[in-house]
This record gives sequence, structure tokens and C-alpha cells, in this order.
Amino acid sequence: MIKQTKRNLMIMWFANFFVAGSMTMVLPFISLYIESFGDYSPTYVQHWSGWTFAITFVTAFLFSPVWGRIGDLFGRRKILILSGIGMGISIFLMGYVTNVWQLFFLRLFTGIFTGFIGMSQAFISTQTPKEIAGRVMGTLQTGSITGSLMGPLLGGVLADLFGFSDTFKWTSIAIFVSAFLVFFTKEHKVQTKKGEKTRYSSKAVIQHIISNPVLLTVMLISTLVQIAHFSIQPILSLYVSELHGPENLAFFAGIAFSAAGLGNLLMARQWGKIGDQHGYIKTLVILLFLAGVFYLPGGFVSNMWQLVLVRFALGITIGGIIPVRIAYIRQEAPVAMQGEVLGYNTSLRFFGNIIGPVIGGLISGYLGFSAVFVVTSLLLILSGLILLGAMNRHPKLAKDSY
Repeated sequence: MIKQTKRNLMIMWFANFFVAGSMTMVLPFISLYIESFGDYSPTYVQHWSGWTFAITFVTAFLFSPVWGRIGDLFGRRKILILSGIGMGISIFLMGYVTNVWQLFFLRLFTGIFTGFIGMSQAFISTQTPKEIAGRVMGTLQTGSITGSLMGPLLGGVLADLFGFSDTFKWTSIAIFVSAFLVFFTKEHKVQTKKGEKTRYSSKAVIQHIISNPVLLTVMLISTLVQIAHFSIQPILSLYVSELHGPENLAFFAGIAFSAAGLGNLLMARQWGKIGDQHGYIKTLVILLFLAGVFYLPGGFVSNMWQLVLVRFALGITIGGIIPVRIAYIRQEAPVAMQGEVLGYNTSLRFFGNIIGPVIGGLISGYLGFSAVFVVTSLLLILSGLILLGAMNRHPKLAKDSY
């Protein structure tokens, strides 16, 4: 890997750290912020907390491919700076809202610019040699994971010290720092094959994805994985309360959330290296099966610490899915269309982020917490079976080609 790429990777690691930390910093108290606007019923607060949380993913789902295509055509560095500034402005303004509608529309506006981390993956991917793509993308992912682990904790501390409004303003500063860091990167791409096209229409990009059944399967599984991962998110605190009781609930719920992130952080780069050495599709299939196996016991634990252990084991397996998947897309998509392809992949992930919490809430409401873990486990194993079938039907497309 050339010196400039290493420098870009280091800079984007810190930029992703600040973005991920900032975006998760405000999530723990969105419902409390809405509650502070007036004397509302618990049902009203829960309803609007859900919509305010989800609307960011809805607009992100719609705009990710658009930004990916613009990045392919005009350069990803510019889009990263624009994304950081857009997010920073919208989050800064959230500190001045006085009602739930203003917060809702600013969260919607934030979603338009939320593709910073996905775009940074495309930015680094296109300047990384194929044979080390998994390791590099795993390294990059640890930046956003570390930020996501620290964000909720720091957000809670700032909210206690300065109040909700000022926390949004402090958060926006971290986003602006990320945009500023991008100014110190330099955009370049790995050398393309002689005669390879330098521009593709959106129709050609979609045709390329559809014509490769394994690539299409990998991207569609992005949605299933996110549904599985996010199905437990809205009810995990309630599950912790059932296991541990109400004492210090926020602290212990935070530990349960962070356990998966810690496992993810420890193994993301290693799984990327394993994918580089042994094949991305084979590694993805193994990860999906392992994640399904480790998810299942979570529904049958009898105390808080067993849940933490299960979540940590889950994080170890599920943490490799993103870098290995992006490395495979890097291999299968020509450099000139990688931003748009990764944009579609990011959209499918956001789609899963929207559906997952809804499904998790419905299942837990009708069948109980344990059923969420069972269904999620089966969904991950089903994803592994689907990908295994695609690999066996199209072995040439599943084989790494350096």
C-alpha cells in the first residue's frame, strides 16, 4: 500500500471515529429531548421517538446511491466534505428546536448527508489493492466502531453536565472536525486495467449488479443482516431490565450494547485478513452461520452477565461481515462504479435499519423477548444458506480474482 493511501486511511479512521461517535452521542436521549418540549403522554413520546429515529435512515436509504454516483463522477473527497458540513449544520440546529416537528425535519435533513462512513469506505476502497482490501476495510471499520462505543457514553455525560441543547452543539463540532480532516487527504485510485471504462451510466451499474448473482446476493443479504442486528436494538434495554432489574438500568443496558461493539472492534481487521487469504464469500458464509449460532443463546440467558458474554461473542462474528462484504464488492465492481455500487449496498443496509426495530418490537410484543433472538438467529442462518447456495451455483463468480 503506497504512503499516500496509508495517510488517507489514518485520516479517515479519525474522521469516521468522530462521525460515528457524534451520530450515536445523541441517540440515548432523543426521547428525553422530545419529552422536554411539553407535557406529553408516554405513548406520544414513544411514537415520535420512533419516527424521529427512523426518518434519518429513510432519507439515507434514498440518497446513498445518488451520492455514490456523484462521487464516482466528480470525486469522493468533495462529497465527504459536503456530507460532514451538512450533518454538522443540521445537528447544530437541533440544539435550537422548540418542538418535535422541527426535530423531525432536521433528522430527515440529516439523513440526506448521512452517507459519510459509506462514502469513506468507497474513498479508501478505490485506492486499495484488491489483495489487501479486507484487511484495510477492517482497519477503517474499527474507527467507526470505536466512535460508536464511546459516543453514547460521552453523550450521556455531556447531557448531564450541559443539558440536551448544548450537547447537540458540541456534537456538531465533532462532525465539523471530521469534514476538516478530509481536507488533508488526497484522492487517487489504483491503476485500472488497460481499456477499462472510466464512466458508467446508472443503468450500466444496475445491469452489472444484476448480471452477477453472487454480488447481488451479497448486497441483498446486507438488508437481512441489518434486520437481524437491529431487531433487538429497541427492546434490549427492556430485556436487561427483566434480567437485572431497574437499578442502574441505563448503565447496564449500555454495557449490553457495548459488548457487541467491543467484540466487533477486536476482530473486524482479523476477519478482513482471513477474507483476503481464504476467500471473501467463504468467509462471509462462515460468519453468517457463526453469528446465527451465537445470537440464539441470548434469548435463553438467566442473568445479565450471560447476556453480555453472548453479545460479545456475537460482536466477534458479526464484526467481520462489513469489511469482508465491502472487500468482495471492491473485487467485483470496476473502480469507476464502486461508489454507486457501495451506495446501493449502503441503501440496502439502511433499509434493514428501518425494518429491523419494527420487526423486533412486533415479535417481542406478541411472542416475548426470547422469540426475537430465535427469529434473528434463523434469519442469519438463512442468509448463510442463501449465500452458500449462490456460491455453489456460481463458483467462478464466488472465487477471488486478483
